[in-house]
Amino acid sequence: MPEVTTRKRPADGAERLSVTSLRERASADVLIIGGGINGLSTFRDLALQGVDVALVERGDFLSGASSASSHMIHGGIRYLENGEFRLVDESVHERNRLLRNAPHYVRPLRTTIPIYSTVSGILSAPLRLLTHEQGNPKERGALLIKVGLVLYDTFSRDGGSVPRHRFLGRKKSLQELPKLNPGIKYTATYFDASVHEPERLGLDVLADGIAAGVAGGRARAANYLEAAGVADGGVLLRDRETGEEFSFTAKVVVNASGPWTDLTNAAMGQPTALMGGTKGSHIVLDNQELFDACDDRELFFENDDGRIVLIQPIKGRVMVGTTDLEADPSVPAVCTEDEIDYFFDLVSNVFPTIPVDRSQIVYRFSGIRPLPKHDDTKPGFVSRDYNIVPSTLAKSPETEVLSLVGGKWTTFRALGERLANQVLEHLGAQRTVSTETLAIGGGVGYPTTPEARADWIAINRDTETPERTEVLLGRYGTRALAIIDAIADEDDAPLISDPTFTTGEIRYIAANEGVVHLIDVVLRRTNHAFTGDISLALLGEMAGLVGGVLGWSESRASVEVRATVDELAAMHGIHLSEVAATHN
Repeated sequence: MPEVTTRKRPADGAERLSVTSLRERASADVLIIGGGINGLSTFRDLALQGVDVALVERGDFLSGASSASSHMIHGGIRYLENGEFRLVDESVHERNRLLRNAPHYVRPLRTTIPIYSTVSGILSAPLRLLTHEQGNPKERGALLIKVGLVLYDTFSRDGGSVPRHRFLGRKKSLQELPKLNPGIKYTATYFDASVHEPERLGLDVLADGIAAGVAGGRARAANYLEAAGVADGGVLLRDRETGEEFSFTAKVVVNASGPWTDLTNAAMGQPTALMGGTKGSHIVLDNQELFDACDDRELFFENDDGRIVLIQPIKGRVMVGTTDLEADPSVPAVCTEDEIDYFFDLVSNVFPTIPVDRSQIVYRFSGIRPLPKHDDTKPGFVSRDYNIVPSTLAKSPETEVLSLVGGKWTTFRALGERLANQVLEHLGAQRTVSTETLAIGGGVGYPTTPEARADWIAINRDTETPERTEVLLGRYGTRALAIIDAIADEDDAPLISDPTFTTGEIRYIAANEGVVHLIDVVLRRTNHAFTGDISLALLGEMAGLVGGVLGWSESRASVEVRATVDELAAMHGIHLSEVAATHN
């Protein structure tokens, strides 16, 4: 088979996830630069209003800051100390909305804080709140945490989506969590939420936007397509796969490229100094004793240096994070050995009898938070709120440019709404659809009780077994129906290397979810890398399936396997010693 020199996409609607869809009609009312969760949320919102909108992402969708989250949907209890009451209020309400609108991926998360003193920090915290003083970190004692949780509960009043907090003394705390450091005096337990599949939730947001613009192709998106400059009154776009360039015109350009916002503006001829992101890293451990010790809850606590950190059981593994270090967005963020030592120290502080070591690390990841420029402000004190900075496109002053500074997973819907409202105002258009109560992707009609789940599986299993249908429902929400329908008439079989997935399922992902490279499937459309369930055999098998859909030659498939092996080693600490024989 000859080498493929152009990007291939199947028909059946997926063509609107392609460079071709933008190149053939190189204009729209709105061009969004950045395919992270905030860009995708704005895309979805505008598409729902009937706006002609296009989105470009220089890498894969959700491959930047959005891929390095702590998997939390939270109100941000610690923001109370910084006086960010608006952000806490919005975050808690958005958390509760996501529990209702995306129940297939967002679930209540029981969170426990180990506490080692009674009154520590009671004077320094109010002083920091009133004066924004950044002095040395002070341990937060029980009284201060109690006050914070009482305040936090007041923000959670809308509909009682999660239970209120509770306090336990040392004896009862150790009865519940016997492996905890016996030096604790109390534990405080409250509820936030976690997102078990953040990238898949983002893909649902993207799919909703594409579906909303189905009439006339008024919502289009392409990955591996970057904003490289300005030309002919528009933004110069460059296909990173072929090198092809073309100008794309729009009335409004939204720069939602996260920590790379300044770099994007500079590329478009309007240098800015808006961003000051910090690096956050995590490791994922295969440690059954630690997993069991967490008792199906997150441990969220203050480390010795004042940094708020977490230990969270997830997907049969334990995730530990996170750091908060100054970072250069022009350099890839990688979890360092020093950060790993830091994580091991914090685990030993909370669970001193549970050994952890590097052999248990199955995955490591790091990203840069899209924080505002903060000069001498210490990273932990930088606001997590967001704002929108207007300007105009270089050489095209009639084109409005809106640069997003900040943003996080929890508030993506509200942020997308706010950005969309500003765009609509510029276009002279009106909002026609609210996203406040609109279910996302596979959350539409998702059964949330065991009885409803059993009924859904019985009705929709079609040719799939009930067990297989339940797996697909858990993996994709009610979007599982599309997969069941798509593979009903084809030769579908379990993967040899991982029978929990099937050949038809991987083909469906390749055909319908904007896949360009094998790494896109391994990192962002399945959990294989995150959980450490990856092998050379699996990569070879997936490359054959994905390549069969996208038209890869054998040599192209071989290149994809090698590139995936290299990226997993360099960025995520996964070392596959040799390339499988069929891909040498």
